[in-house]
This record gives sequence, C-alpha cells and structure tokens, in this order.
Amino acid sequence: MTENPKNQLAILVVEDEKKIAALIKKSLEGEEYAVETAYDGDKGEQLIATNHYDLIILDIMLPKKDGLAILSSIRGEKIFTPVLMLTAKGAVEDRVTGLDTGADDYLVKPFAIEELLARVRSLLRRKSTDKAVATTLAIADLSLDLVSRKAMRGGRKIELTSREFSLLEYFIRNKNKTLDRTMISQQIWNYNFDTGTNIIDVYINHLRAKIDGENEKKLFYTIRGIGYMMKDE
Repeated sequence: MTENPKNQLAILVVEDEKKIAALIKKSLEGEEYAVETAYDGDKGEQLIATNHYDLIILDIMLPKKDGLAILSSIRGEKIFTPVLMLTAKGAVEDRVTGLDTGADDYLVKPFAIEELLARVRSLLRRKSTDKAVATTLAIADLSLDLVSRKAMRGGRKIELTSREFSLLEYFIRNKNKTLDRTMISQQIWNYNFDTGTNIIDVYINHLRAKIDGENEKKLFYTIRGIGYMMKDE
C-alpha cells in the first residue's frame, strides 16, 4: 500500500470497471480517505492479505476471481474488515448470498455516489464502535489502534509510515513467535525474499529504533541466523 503519513482511514476498492473505480476513488479521497484500487480479483485478494484496510468495497463480477469467492476466502482467514459489496446484480437471492457469505452491506449499480459515501460512513462508524479487543492490539506498554492507525508506547505517540504500521501489526499479531525474512517479505511485500537486498532489515531497524529507542524494556529481538521476534518477557 502507498505511504499514508496522515494516518487516514484506508479503503480498498476492488472494481474492474476502471471509470467506476476512478469515480469512487476520487469521491472517497474528497472525503479524506486513503484509497487504493485493484481491477481484478487476484490483485484485490493479494492486497487484502498484505495490507490493513478499514473498509473494502468489493464488486462481485470480477476477472480472475469473483467477489464472493474473495469474501469467502478472507472470512475463512479471519479477516473481518467491513465489506461493502458492489454489483450490477440486483436479485434478492444475490443480495442474500453476499450477506450470508460475510458482506456487511450491499449496494446495487447504478447508484448515487452520495449513497455510497453514506454507506461507507455508516460502516466505518459501526467499526469504530466495536469492542476495543477487536480494534486494538497490544504488547507490554505498546498499543496499536487499528481504527485510527496510531501507535502509542508508555503514553507517547509513535509516528509510523503505512508500511511500518503494517509491519508492526504483523509482529504484534505474532508476538513471541520467530518470524524469518521470507515470512515477513511474503506478508508485507508479497514477494519471495531476495538475498541480495537488506530492505527487511532496514525497515525493522527503523521500526525498532522508534519502538524501543531509549526504553529500558526492549520488545524487538534478533534471532541470529533466522529472523526477528517481538516478545514481552
């Protein structure tokens, strides 16, 4: 995902009709959301697996992999990001199928952009009122708010880039586990680790400096010859 220095709420639009995708993206950005687009199902699912989004707008009829298959897959992986299904199919059975598969809302084409924006606001409000356990991750005195995309340690706010946020989220979700460079690269960069680059080590060193810094209690550990771990001893 592109860097998001303002920590705006992030939305992924998976829509193969590029004019519609562009209109949705422009309208959402006008509301100060950070928006990313994908034009086929494979790319959409890849982005969902490797980035954090606050909301996904997902068309049903997509090339390579349809929206219902993507929805079923991500729910099976315990990814509960709110999903707004967007499709030309208007039959009752199609709406029921989408909702039963795990969609949070359903909007039929053609639609007014104002209605789409209202649905987006509603879903994001609903997400923000979920229990804190579903929207906040923590280890020791470090907390990560998945809604506001803010990190705090010992009451001090830590400024993170979008990539650093995703990396930290991955480590906290896997705390006390050793993560090797291949696992990290596939999860965060979505490519197999190239032994000729040290990008992962560079990112982790930058993140470690921000998180541990001068704190007496360290959370990041290097597992020599293997990778890294975040642990709370």
